[in-house]
Amino acid sequence: MSRSLIVLCMTVNIVLPLPALTQNSTLLLRNTTLYTASRGSIEPLLATDILVQDGRITNIGQKLTPPIGVPIIDAQGRSVTPGLFGGLGRIGLEEIGLEPSTGDYAQRLGQMRPEFDVSLAYNPESMSLGVHRSNGITFAMLAPSSETNSSIIAGLGAPVSLNGSAPSTARSMFIDLGGDSNHLSGGSRAAQFMLLRQAVIEARAPNLVMVHDERLLTPAGRQTLIDFLKGSGPFVFDVDRASDIRQTIAFVQAEKISAIIRGGGEAWRVAAELAAAHIPVILDPLNNLPASFDLIGATLENAARLRAAGVTVAISMRSPGIDEAARIRQAAGNAVAHGLSWADGLAAITRIPAEIFGVADRFGVIEKGRLADLVLWSGDPLDVTSLPELVLASGKEQSLQSRQTALRDRYFERLKQGTAH
Repeated sequence: MSRSLIVLCMTVNIVLPLPALTQNSTLLLRNTTLYTASRGSIEPLLATDILVQDGRITNIGQKLTPPIGVPIIDAQGRSVTPGLFGGLGRIGLEEIGLEPSTGDYAQRLGQMRPEFDVSLAYNPESMSLGVHRSNGITFAMLAPSSETNSSIIAGLGAPVSLNGSAPSTARSMFIDLGGDSNHLSGGSRAAQFMLLRQAVIEARAPNLVMVHDERLLTPAGRQTLIDFLKGSGPFVFDVDRASDIRQTIAFVQAEKISAIIRGGGEAWRVAAELAAAHIPVILDPLNNLPASFDLIGATLENAARLRAAGVTVAISMRSPGIDEAARIRQAAGNAVAHGLSWADGLAAITRIPAEIFGVADRFGVIEKGRLADLVLWSGDPLDVTSLPELVLASGKEQSLQSRQTALRDRYFERLKQGTAH
């Protein structure tokens, strides 16, 4: 079957998700069990009301009296949390994982291009956004990927709200290290750090590179890298093996840069060093099996051991595919089941990633004065059997209907009528 025919078969008769709503919300959420995810907030606030006016949280307390005409929703004690983080991945950058023409998350130019900004390809009308909003996810991190014959510097990523707006102006630079990127550096981990240091020298002191020397960076690439070396955003190092993390810590301290570890399959082995260096880790708590030689020490207790050592921990699925974000609550719940506190589990998919990526003023916490970015749940937010009953993203109520629910209802009705094939 040709590619065009495959795409046609996948798009014909597809019910598109409802768009994000544009009108700011006004309502009172009565009698909630409120998890604000604020720093130091461990226990929930019981029997708590949340007043939202014109999209903004104007009051939080008990037995609030709303203005006349404000709709009241009785939560009956059900949980409310901040909107969830969808992880580092391809939401809005990819439509169908098996169809390469719908993926815009990687540059394949065969050279080191730190100026590659994946957010320029973001599609705020992507079908996946409605699916994830209906699952309580209100923000995510657009992350570029390294590909074969590409570069260990994957490029720039940006935080984004799933309410249909443009990506944030904050940027992070992604660097791929370890065994899975050996082919990008000639088959040696040592070469990865050699190339990184050469790129840094080119950016910091371009006059040291002689006329006939082979340059790694374009002029735009040198400017982008020097901006980040001066602190315009954090570097995100995708690395798992403990020894590689130690080398990364040494590189970060030598260059005096802000850094984040992504992956960190063996991060627990160097927890003390990470804590001392104040480097946060974004990990997948479901990483348990040694899928590669970089993950021999993978354990379900990774998150708990890191937090016990004082490391800041956020959660994202290891695979960046657009469907993986749906598992973020399962991952957080699994980390809690293996020793992480419930409060840390929630913070790892709300406040912590918002702080790490410079959007803590918009996401991750429920506080008076903020735009309402929150979810009302049918049960325990970290239990996969619980579902969102109300989602507000950046002050706007979101539809809980999506392409997936429309297709479910369509074929369920046919099944009831005995006409499904």
